[in-house]
Amino acid sequence: MGVQAAFAALSAGAQIFGGIQQKNAANEAAAAAQRVGEFNAKLIERDIDLLERQRQLINSNLVIQEKLKRKDFRGVQGEVVAGFGYAGIDIAQGTPIQVLRENARQFEYEIAVDKFNNAIVNQQITDAQEGARLDAELSRMEAGATAASLRSQGTRSLISSIGSAAQIGYQSGIFDRKSGMTIR
Repeated sequence: MGVQAAFAALSAGAQIFGGIQQKNAANEAAAAAQRVGEFNAKLIERDIDLLERQRQLINSNLVIQEKLKRKDFRGVQGEVVAGFGYAGIDIAQGTPIQVLRENARQFEYEIAVDKFNNAIVNQQITDAQEGARLDAELSRMEAGATAASLRSQGTRSLISSIGSAAQIGYQSGIFDRKSGMTIR
């Protein structure tokens, strides 16, 4: 084997080695892309948990507010009864009963509005949670696509380097029968 054949063999080997290095680097970059995508997805999913805690606080607040309003309502109704009684008005009929009933209707309306508003907020939280879940899924999918692309680039580089090495070998004649390096 002459110097030229040795140089060609060395050059072909270097081509293959470079391709393997590029493939390994691409695989490492792909793994890093997967880790970043997963990290981002977990951050996004953390928002889902925070939204659920927010929902619990809002629902607890509704219960507390309703209890406070009921307490205040009883106080107002008591004041109305006491006021009419102090004035010597019979509270069993007429205007006092109408006032008490109107107060009760207004109170029930306010409670219903509070519950309706709470339901709207809960629906908004549910929508935000679903949006966050989809964002997390998208982050994972984007990371998977990036990783696949990087692995593909590495494989393409490896195949290209093997092709270049083979071309060097054939052009230099190291695969000829005369060179003694024939592949059988």
